[in-house]
Formats: sequence, C-alpha cells, structure tokens
Amino acid sequence: MNDSTSAPDPGTAAGRDQMISAMFAHLVMQHTNMALIFLGQMPHPQTGQMSQDLEHARYFIDQLEMLEAKTKGNLSKQEETILKQSLTSLRMAFVEAVNHPQTAPAPAEQAPAAPVTDEQETPVAEPELPGEKPPPPAETQSSKKFSKKYS
Repeated sequence: MNDSTSAPDPGTAAGRDQMISAMFAHLVMQHTNMALIFLGQMPHPQTGQMSQDLEHARYFIDQLEMLEAKTKGNLSKQEETILKQSLTSLRMAFVEAVNHPQTAPAPAEQAPAAPVTDEQETPVAEPELPGEKPPPPAETQSSKKFSKKYS
C-alpha cells in the first residue's frame, strides 16, 4: 500500500542536501566574486572597468568570515574547503591591494558616457552646399535647468 504519510524517501533528502550544498557554494562564490571586483582583481560586470573599493571588499570578506564562524561544525568537507580556500585567497588579495593600491582613474575616465535615450535629441548634421559658409557650432545647453538659492 502506498501511503503519502509514510517515512520520507531517502533519495529526496539526499537531493535536498545536494541542492542546499550547491546553494551554499554558490553564495560563497558570489561573495568571493564581489570582493574580487572591489579589490580590483576582476572587472565590474556592468562597466567592464577595474576599480578598487577596499571598504566594500572588506564587507564581503567579513560576511564570509561570519559564515565560517556561524557554520562551524555544520559543513561538509567540500563546503568547508570551498569557504576556507575562498577566504584564504581573498585575504591574500586584500593584503596585496592594501600594499599596492590602484591609482585612481582621471575624472574623465571615471564616469562612463550616458547612453542615448529617445528623450535626448541627437544633433543631425546637414550637408554643406558648395560655396556656402558653415553655420557656427550650436551652443551646448547647460545640464542645470533649475537652481535654488538659500538666503
């Protein structure tokens, strides 16, 4: 007789443990990658630029250290190894970043150009007629439309 209230299927419990183990490894790798991005070891996924922010890198390393402390004795050998290796490599990279900080990019390099949207007007160059003097360049509009003065 097949009763749904009987003992849980051992295959299901093992599958759940594997899923949880994979999720733990994924979490550790996410935090490791974020720390590496902020250490200037990997390019930022959206901008493609390398930059250093040691305060944010330290935050992700601290979170991994907290996970290590709070999960002590509850991890499988593989989970423990992934966490320890990640922390070791991040600590070494942090020391390297502190000892050899990256130089800050020039202000023009820091801000990527804003993408053109439908709301922005794109100037259209009109063809010049022979013998005609080109018009003077158009004045650029100030990005500041409103100002508020405090007295």
